[in-house]
Amino acid sequence: MTPRPDSLTVEVVDLIGTVVARYHEEYEHAAAEHSLTGTQARVLSLLAVGPQPMRKIANCLKCEPSNVTGIVDRLESRGLVERRPDPDDRRVKLAAATAEGARTAEALRTSLHFAREPLGKLTIAERTLLKELLQRMLGGTAE
Repeated sequence: MTPRPDSLTVEVVDLIGTVVARYHEEYEHAAAEHSLTGTQARVLSLLAVGPQPMRKIANCLKCEPSNVTGIVDRLESRGLVERRPDPDDRRVKLAAATAEGARTAEALRTSLHFAREPLGKLTIAERTLLKELLQRMLGGTAE
């Protein structure tokens, strides 16, 4: 017989679900303001950090590399992304944000008020604890 989750666990899971749903809703809205889909915006945000091979992007999105090719094609046609040879392996192509792509990713990031405003109500100690707890939940270690 599977043990029944306690009510606190159920409440925490429900709250996490609500936070995730609200974040995704706002993220999709912010992406649309830049004429992007949520997935295109996510790829652009990943590439704004640095060039990535298509396979790594696919792993982050948990999708097939062929899907990433189409997404990168559309972003490239808008001048937000470019393909470059990997300096370590010329057989591999890296996708990289252009200067315009990096500006768009930054504008997208700064327009996400839902994620930023509630966190601003927490003290630095509370945000640090929340970060550490989330990292632990995901199996990582606190930095």
